[in-house]
Amino acid sequence: MPKNRLPLVAAIYLGSFVALLDVSIVNVALPTIQQALQTDFGGLQWVVDAYTLCLSAFMLSSGLIGDRYGRKRSWLWGVGIFVAGSLICAVAPNLTALLAGRVVQGIAGSLLIPGALSILTQAFPDPRERAGVIGGWASFAAVSLLVGPVLGGILVQTVGWQSIFLINLPLGLVTVVLGAVSISETAHPEHAHLDLVGLALSILWLGALTFGLISAGETGWSDPKTVTALVVGVVGLAVFLGFEARTPRPMLPLGLFRDVRFTVANIASFALGFTSYTSVFFFSMFLQQVQGWSPTQTGLRMAPSFIVQIVVSPWIGRLSARYGHSLLMTVGYLLIGLSMLGMCWAGPSTSYAVLCLLFAVNGLGNSLSIPTGSAAAMSYAPRERSGMVSAVVNATRQSGLAIGIALLGALMSMRATGLLAGYLGDAGVANADAVARAAISRHDFATDAAIGESGVHELFTIAYAGGFHAAMLTAAIGAFLTAALLIAVLAPAEARAARQAKQQA
Repeated sequence: MPKNRLPLVAAIYLGSFVALLDVSIVNVALPTIQQALQTDFGGLQWVVDAYTLCLSAFMLSSGLIGDRYGRKRSWLWGVGIFVAGSLICAVAPNLTALLAGRVVQGIAGSLLIPGALSILTQAFPDPRERAGVIGGWASFAAVSLLVGPVLGGILVQTVGWQSIFLINLPLGLVTVVLGAVSISETAHPEHAHLDLVGLALSILWLGALTFGLISAGETGWSDPKTVTALVVGVVGLAVFLGFEARTPRPMLPLGLFRDVRFTVANIASFALGFTSYTSVFFFSMFLQQVQGWSPTQTGLRMAPSFIVQIVVSPWIGRLSARYGHSLLMTVGYLLIGLSMLGMCWAGPSTSYAVLCLLFAVNGLGNSLSIPTGSAAAMSYAPRERSGMVSAVVNATRQSGLAIGIALLGALMSMRATGLLAGYLGDAGVANADAVARAAISRHDFATDAAIGESGVHELFTIAYAGGFHAAMLTAAIGAFLTAALLIAVLAPAEARAARQAKQQA
């Protein structure tokens, strides 16, 4: 890599580090935030989803903003807004204020994450060099996922949960300085048009669907509020796709999906968010609520997943050039599925040696699928539309994360509540359903029953593990289905494209 590009790469890597740090660092702090702000399990889901929902909903428009008004300008604004959102979160006195700060962070992140890939694509036109830089970007992103749980655990225990947001202030300042002096401005305004109607529809359908899924975990699938939200979400998605297909300059060009490779790559990106990205939330909750580890201990125990990514990711560009995207992605999703399936047998007394192995397998799967999937999608579309393509890939991934937290969280909550109610009923607790809901949703173990609060808590850990298993099994099925799709569709499509390119040459 030319030395004069090192500050640019450092700025982009650090910007992504800051944006992704708040995903992993927040997960470890969730139980502490729940106690401090007196919220329920649904509130914790929104702490994560308020961020990821805004990421996915605004990301398509943010990519267009970069293409139209300048990739450097929009990216720098993203860093500044992210710092402001972090300050709002740090001083939040209640859940509502915290969610407002997370929304601001999400909007800013929608400028940062796709902007990173777009700027790197413009700065490194050589495909081999670009693949290596994107692989390094993915590796550095893995560092943020590694540092987040460990650093977050230490900060939460020693300083307080607010400090996990305050740390973004100095990091953001350094990022702005590096980016301002090193990034060259590029834009392709002829390919960009702000689609405000499409943006409003994307926020409507994704927000309604997320709300409905989280509500299902709290009040059940038949609750009128849940049904209404889910119907609005599904209808909104149909209206959104219909509008994007008819409008002259859509924010989501459906024509890109005529290439089956691009379509499959984005389905895989959604599945990655739904399975692997979502798992960080559930792993953190499992280690603290079921196995009883502190935030710091939880972060350290999750580290093997991210350490493997750091070690393997720098080699991905070379492996992709030799074996192709589809093979590495397929192996990656199979490994992710195996790790999730293995978690279905984890319980309160499961040895950490077993969990460590499963975390490492998950990390290897991520290191094969994350950078490969991003590089694959970017290679299936015109270079001048890099901002849009990067936004689409990241939006589908963040949509998978938002829906994964909502749906898998609902499955986990419902399964755990049902199991605990059954255990309490067998123990002779008269109001078993109400006690179970209070314990799972709010961690309120108060009861007049003979087994006492300690008895309820002991049964809670077993039931919570059962809910965790339901979420992990669903995620494993999603990963295996994605691997099958890659084998059946993407691999043959890549082979056909390679033959056509050879014939044309």
